[in-house]
Amino acid sequence: MLFALRLLLKVVIGFVIVSVLWVAIYAVVPPPFTFTMAGDLISGHSITKDWTPLSRIDPDMPRAAIAGEDARFCSHHGFDWRGIAAAAKSNMEGGRIRGGSTISQQTAKNAFLFQGGGYIRKALEAWFTVLIEAIWGKRRIMEVYLNIAETGIGTYGVEAGAERYFGHSAATLTPMEAGRIAAVLPLPKKREAVDPRGFVRRHGNALSRYVGVVRRAGLDSCLK
Repeated sequence: MLFALRLLLKVVIGFVIVSVLWVAIYAVVPPPFTFTMAGDLISGHSITKDWTPLSRIDPDMPRAAIAGEDARFCSHHGFDWRGIAAAAKSNMEGGRIRGGSTISQQTAKNAFLFQGGGYIRKALEAWFTVLIEAIWGKRRIMEVYLNIAETGIGTYGVEAGAERYFGHSAATLTPMEAGRIAAVLPLPKKREAVDPRGFVRRHGNALSRYVGVVRRAGLDSCLK
């Protein structure tokens, strides 16, 4: 029993050390690959990505992401408890299923973990969310998010998404284009930003309008 406890303690300490070092490396080095990308390759899809610093991404893109995914991104510390509570309430009442995950949580999952996995993956996601909030800060979290989030089948990051959908760099996105990419982010394998229909079109158009609200309200202040 004592041997098992010592072994478990060593495993936990080793995991903590490795995870902290991993996060620290990604604070300055672009994540070269993710488990989601590996899944695409296994499925036979090619991978398109082009790392772009946040300073070279049009400011309306992170504003659209904040509007669509995490309005309190600049004010929370990784977890939006009000958003989680609202999502749980909506789900229990039979409304549209909502996840309640913040951009920080999504970034932690995309950069370090695999999709699915239930409670174990959620626990790991929470741990990595705490680490990136403490070590990276908001600008780096948004930068990594916008570069590794899936924006289409086999397409990762807003630079590759902008080229795929609009034929130009993410540096010159219009509010409409940024809103449409942000509308694709929750379900990138099922949504297209070019000539969208139904919910994607309506949601993208709404997000393009909310871009100005985010700017005027200073909801992107942590990115400046």
